[in-house]
Amino acid sequence: IQSAASKSIRPFRSSEEYLEAMKEDLAEWFNTLYDLDIQVDTFLESLETGCHLCRHANNVNRIALDFQQRHPEVATRMRVPQNEVVFQAKNVVPGSFIARDNVSNFIQWCRQDLGIQDVLMFETNDLVLKKNEKNFVLCLLEVARRGSKFGMLAPMLIQMEEEIEEEMRDQMAYGVLGTRQESRDPQAPTYPGRARPIALCDLKNLDELVREILGCCSCPSQFPMVKVSEGKYKVGDSSTLIFVRVLRSHVMVRVGGGWDTLEHYLDKHDPCRCSSL
Repeated sequence: IQSAASKSIRPFRSSEEYLEAMKEDLAEWFNTLYDLDIQVDTFLESLETGCHLCRHANNVNRIALDFQQRHPEVATRMRVPQNEVVFQAKNVVPGSFIARDNVSNFIQWCRQDLGIQDVLMFETNDLVLKKNEKNFVLCLLEVARRGSKFGMLAPMLIQMEEEIEEEMRDQMAYGVLGTRQESRDPQAPTYPGRARPIALCDLKNLDELVREILGCCSCPSQFPMVKVSEGKYKVGDSSTLIFVRVLRSHVMVRVGGGWDTLEHYLDKHDPCRCSSL
């Protein structure tokens, strides 16, 4: 699989779809949290003044402080943001010095208070001049992950991550003979009282959708993708297992610490798709 991926040099037609899927999810999440009307097509434009971002940062601070007061022992094992983000909210013109200052203050909060890794961070121009949409989206998802640990409502992608992680913990809690064992690390943080209204993914038609996407390849020998259990597949000639979920109109694959669409994942790993021009 790795060698096939490294051979691919063409610009994948599906390369933008995973970003669209994440923007849809984040837009709906912001709209739900703050009663906004952010549209996917103007997602960056809706946030480029930095006002909504800074307001959200201060909301995370407030909820994190409340969590710390209610669960002090658990909070000692977590990074709890505390510094208020100062910003100007009135009459902010996109691209202006004030807008840039707002965005810069949000970025500083992400780095210093949340400790988000550089690989997931964006710079002011990435948003204001739309130079790096991908990193801006990835950073917002990471901010949402951190907030979720304090009990904030999370985007659907984060909820699905938590569902998958819970499934993996349950599997690890069983020994080789199938007897349940206490495998949880006593030092691992737990999150009491978290508001996680997880809308479980409808897996009923997932296999159908996966087959449909695989069927786009007309080769006599198709790239192997074998269903192991609901939402879990073995791919390629290796023993690699992937988790697959449906997010609105997108079939998503859990990849490392993030997500990709199944189409884009196959474009990178199916030798047939990699070699086509």
